[in-house]
Amino acid sequence: MGTGLFPLDDELELLPGTLTPWLQASLVRLGSWMPFAHAARELGWLSRAPGGALVSESAAARLTEAAGAAYVAEQAAAVERLERQPTPEPAGPGLLQLSADGAMISLVGKQWVEVKTLALGRVVQEANGTVRTTDLSYFSRRAEHTAFRRLALVETYRRGVGTALAVVAVMDGADWLQRFVDFHRPDAIRILDFPHAVEYLTRASHEAHGTGTAATDAWIATQAHALKHDGPDPVLAALRTLPPGTQRDTALGYLEPRLAQLQYPTFRAAGYPIGSGIVESANKVVVQDRLKGGGMHWAPEHVDPLLALRTVVCADRWDEAWPQISARLRSDARARSRALRAVRRAARQAAHAARPAAASTPESVASSPTVTSPSPPVPKTIVHGRPTTAHPWKRRFLPLRPAPPAEN
Repeated sequence: MGTGLFPLDDELELLPGTLTPWLQASLVRLGSWMPFAHAARELGWLSRAPGGALVSESAAARLTEAAGAAYVAEQAAAVERLERQPTPEPAGPGLLQLSADGAMISLVGKQWVEVKTLALGRVVQEANGTVRTTDLSYFSRRAEHTAFRRLALVETYRRGVGTALAVVAVMDGADWLQRFVDFHRPDAIRILDFPHAVEYLTRASHEAHGTGTAATDAWIATQAHALKHDGPDPVLAALRTLPPGTQRDTALGYLEPRLAQLQYPTFRAAGYPIGSGIVESANKVVVQDRLKGGGMHWAPEHVDPLLALRTVVCADRWDEAWPQISARLRSDARARSRALRAVRRAARQAAHAARPAAASTPESVASSPTVTSPSPPVPKTIVHGRPTTAHPWKRRFLPLRPAPPAEN
């Protein structure tokens, strides 16, 4: 069965395939949350299909990945439109948190690759002084950092990163992350993720005092408290008093150039978050919970479609995104139908042009010196709206002709 659309299908907003729009949307949503075999089984149960099966696992995979690919294409087209003709950016919140990071997944052939994820959220301070980030949304792709920061424009623009009164970029100190902030909001307040800074102190303490010792635990607790409440100066001074070693020197080389990002007492007093937990959680919830299950190995071309759908369902943006996805699926089906019709039309025209040329060649004239008698006229099968005896329906009921007499 073909996957094109008839005009009435398009008018009724039907999608390619045999499922109703609601069932297809349900299947794609289920496939975004769970393995495709489970999604197919759950759709059969929810729709009370005879025998409990409505689609196969392969059909669930194909339709889900096609929907995800449509959303990837839609977002890429939105980025191109913004680059070609910038439009006023929506108003952002008073304080927006921006955090990005990478997580590893396995491709077919057990090749491990990094998936980059951006998490955005509105920062609020509760009456008791607690700071939390809410209204989370995500953008995730398997892409090198230059392509990722460009494609993420579709989400940073939607959330008003450029128009928010202030943006805090809380993340580790990787160079690609700093260039990401330079691209989207150069004046963002940059904060080194607090647990990331403490991790460098922990390694230095393990080297100096031993792993799991009481001296290590006491030193780490003291320095972490001082870093949060007193700032980096006393902590770096304590770090310099440790015996020389690789981990101590690495910690100093990493933390000293980032003093401006270590001013945690100032950041906390201003109501800024100091941890990048929103993207650490996104790595697990958006990426790993669906793409890093036991025995899962993904074809490269299927990673981004699943990631795109995961960013939608995990941020509870399905009602906003699905109309865009379904419109793109219908548009792609129409384009495929037009292309197929064009190919068939060209083939018919080529065949029609070749027939007269073949009939007028000298070889064909020389090989046919005599004129053959015309073929007898083909009897009519319909007369006055009724089938004649020549109609196939009638011939099957005519009496059989007697067999000719056998020769002696």
